[in-house]
Amino acid sequence: MTASTPAVRTASPWRAIPPRLAALWRRSLQFRTVLLTIGLSTLAILVVGLYITFTVASNLFQSELDGALEASGNATTAAQTILDAADATDRATLQNVMVQVVDTVRAVSGSSAIAVFRAPDQGTSTLAPQDRLAPSLSGAISPQLRANVQDAPESPMTMYWQSVSLEAGDGESDPGVVVGSDLDVPRAGRYELYIGYNFAAAESTLAFMQATGIIAAVALILLLSAIILLVVRWVIEPVRTVAATSRRLAAGDLGVRIPERGEDELATLAGSFNGMADSLQARIRELASLSVMQQRFVSDVSHELRTPLTTIRLAGDVLYGQREGFPGTTARTVELLHTQTVRFEALLGDLLEISRYDAGSVELAAEPTNLVHLAGDVVESMHELAEERGSELRLLAPGGHLDAEVDPRRVRRIVRNLLGNAIEHGEGRPIVVSVDSNQSAVAISVRDYGMGMAPEEADRVFDRFWRADPSRTRTIGGTGLGLAISLEDAAAHGGTLDVWSLEGHGTIFRLVLPRSAGGAIGEPPLPLEPRDPEASGPDDPTDPGGTGSVPVEVRDA
Repeated sequence: MTASTPAVRTASPWRAIPPRLAALWRRSLQFRTVLLTIGLSTLAILVVGLYITFTVASNLFQSELDGALEASGNATTAAQTILDAADATDRATLQNVMVQVVDTVRAVSGSSAIAVFRAPDQGTSTLAPQDRLAPSLSGAISPQLRANVQDAPESPMTMYWQSVSLEAGDGESDPGVVVGSDLDVPRAGRYELYIGYNFAAAESTLAFMQATGIIAAVALILLLSAIILLVVRWVIEPVRTVAATSRRLAAGDLGVRIPERGEDELATLAGSFNGMADSLQARIRELASLSVMQQRFVSDVSHELRTPLTTIRLAGDVLYGQREGFPGTTARTVELLHTQTVRFEALLGDLLEISRYDAGSVELAAEPTNLVHLAGDVVESMHELAEERGSELRLLAPGGHLDAEVDPRRVRRIVRNLLGNAIEHGEGRPIVVSVDSNQSAVAISVRDYGMGMAPEEADRVFDRFWRADPSRTRTIGGTGLGLAISLEDAAAHGGTLDVWSLEGHGTIFRLVLPRSAGGAIGEPPLPLEPRDPEASGPDDPTDPGGTGSVPVEVRDA
């Protein structure tokens, strides 16, 4: 047995042409302009050419027809004159007269296609000459034409014509007309006279004119296409320059400008664009300078405050350690001083951290890290705080047990910020922390079933110092920079930090990080939107989307 090789079908190159033309039509203004102009010009030339062709053909036919009718009228008149002057008394003499009549008609009309028939419905006559029919008129004279000639009045002379095809000598046919009239033959009665005229010469003239017109139209279209291409290119080239300059300006090349030539509208456009670019560059430099000053100010203030804050913190710790020996009011004041000093120190730390991100001086200390263990440590460290707020912390870890290359300090800070935010806004309901992974990424999500947020609030949740309810105070000591720093930490890893929230039904924050430093994320291991968005708590322990879980205690294996 021999194995058969499957046939390989190759795509036809012609199938790729329409999509390419469609893409070129969408992208190229020059292509659209040239194609539309050439198309409309061709249509106009076609319409004008058809009109001229029909007009010339009609006039040429009418001219030939008028000549045929005039020649037929002259020939009929000459023939009737001969017949009226003849004094034939026998058939032979009358036959000779009829021959003379046919020769005269042939000479006057210039046509050899002649037919003579004795009109029907007349009595039998022994003197009547024999009918004549030229071979080229065989089958060309229609019964309708004969009926019209037979019904024509005797006076004045009336002629009828009909377009026909006349047989040519080579077996083909030529266009022409047959003109019919009647003759009064003495002693023989009424006869029908038909003269055929060949319009082959006129047809040849028309064909030559049409061929000449087509060649001229093609030459005109080609010449017009070349002119249009040159003109459009001359006009479109500055537009392309403006588009390329705009792209470079949008990419950050603030020093690029458009050359200004002449004094026309394009030069005015170039001058206006360059003026706008100068203004934009000056404004951006001003804003960049202000941003640098602001970053330096925040950094300098933070550093300068650390020394007095350290002194205050040491003094506060001494007082805090001796608070039990103070009166009640003084002890309470010392406790508030200690709490706010700790919070102030955390705020300074966050300000320094955010200033490092603004200055672009952050470096990751990546190392293989088990994110399940990391999340379990954070959950355990915040367990007491959650109990104080009435929330139960649950960890669901179907994946993520293999190490990922991350900065554990920064990832731990992200999880702490997300978990602290969930505890503060969870309204005492369970909080689910889910960890999962796939080949390319690892994800951690934190879901609470608390108050949730409106869409416009969720859009601003990562803004610095932003609160959905300005009148609501932070109850667990947050600085207002936690989520902003978490977003920067996620971006520094090449990951993402997303939020889903439904007002009255809770919020989900999802952190997705690549498993290896600099790797691609691909499909996130955990969905952002849950399957039960309106649930009031985790009811299904088997739900892999984080909507249901059970308490899990994570220990090293």
